[in-house]
Amino acid sequence: MAKKIKLVVSDLHLGLGRQLKDGRMNPLEEFYFDEKFSEFIEYYTKGKYSEYEVEIILNGDIFNFIQVDYKGHYLSIITEDISLEKFKNIVNGHKIFFNTLKKFAENEKHSVTYVVGNHDQEMLWPKVRNYFDEVIDSKVTYKNIVYYFDGVHIEHGHMHEAANRVDPRKFYLKKNLPEPIINLPFGSHFFLEVVLKIKQKHPHVDKIRPFNKMVRWALFNETLFTISGFFKLVWYFISSFLKTDSTRNWTFQDLVQIILESAIFPDLSDSAKKILEDDRLHTVIFGHTHVYQYRQFSSGKEYFNTGTWTDLTSLDITSLGKITKLTYVILEYTEDDTQPVRGRLKEWKGYHRIEEDVVIS
Repeated sequence: MAKKIKLVVSDLHLGLGRQLKDGRMNPLEEFYFDEKFSEFIEYYTKGKYSEYEVEIILNGDIFNFIQVDYKGHYLSIITEDISLEKFKNIVNGHKIFFNTLKKFAENEKHSVTYVVGNHDQEMLWPKVRNYFDEVIDSKVTYKNIVYYFDGVHIEHGHMHEAANRVDPRKFYLKKNLPEPIINLPFGSHFFLEVVLKIKQKHPHVDKIRPFNKMVRWALFNETLFTISGFFKLVWYFISSFLKTDSTRNWTFQDLVQIILESAIFPDLSDSAKKILEDDRLHTVIFGHTHVYQYRQFSSGKEYFNTGTWTDLTSLDITSLGKITKLTYVILEYTEDDTQPVRGRLKEWKGYHRIEEDVVIS
């Protein structure tokens, strides 16, 4: 049996690229690491890994469709053709990233698996998947929710959070509509209709933790803005209770559950622990929370969260300031094992650089 490894990354959030077509900087872009991603893939396909079977597992929110406009508009009613056009624009904004995957897939020992998250639900459309396959000249394996193999359970993680959970029996809405649209969860509608407007002025508002400290800071430093935002939030929930719309698919009970479970950075440890009660499993890997994590619940039962490749800002005194860690999980096999020897949570540091562009948004 040949040696093999699997590399798991999530929450890269590729958008339109650093620069828009008209030359302006893109304040909504969150992924600045195309070159480092290329180095990362090169490292695990050269040298001692040159003869390995290597699988890249893209575990959700790789593409940030929700922050990509369609002809100047951020839509919550999204058809297949709209998604395809948005994806083509993402590809144009990150040519190094896609060329890296194409080069990687040229080797018959290499494979790519894509697990769908909540920011990239549009990867459910057949046309979008076919275009991704075409761009990297390879047949990608797609998993709508869960990827299971050799005692390992991988999923993005949004299905364990009320605000972003979707009905796996109803990925599309069709009733009383001229054509199918993506069945966006409440969290995506809230992001598009409330958070995105705030991000136009404060691009990092959803990248700050702990969230309660940010609110206290904003209350003293952006008082009117914060109070106004609070009332807009309350009104949005009230209107959501009252509104009936064929493009939305949540009930009164769903909204109550969302309010009870609401968290900006949810902790999915309990969900992982519950999944690991299955005797067939030894490892659970999530993304979604943007917080890298490792927990060992008992001997041979491990939980990993891959974190994010986007910037976070910490207001905790122990980690004050901007945090950028390019974290991932590697699953390693030996020649005589069908199951991974172990998973490891790692940070990609990249090769030494004398200089690089400063990220300004």
